[in-house]
Amino acid sequence: MLDKSSFLYPKCRYYGDVKPENLVFDANLQEFAHRVGYISALATNGKIPLAQAISEIELLWEKLEKSKKELGVGEHPFAA
Repeated sequence: MLDKSSFLYPKCRYYGDVKPENLVFDANLQEFAHRVGYISALATNGKIPLAQAISEIELLWEKLEKSKKELGVGEHPFAA
């Protein structure tokens, strides 16, 4: 039986280059995708206004971009 946490917040396997910063960014990216899914479902069902959903998704996107910049992911894609 699955616990509630793994059902609500499933984690997918990471297939990229295994470095700590890549793993952290992958976790952040998965969290972003889950939250956007919940926010869009709430907006679609009329539970929150569309303008609020858009602003929340924009804030999440800015947080994800900041995370990527701080971790240095993708800056030198061909460096070993």
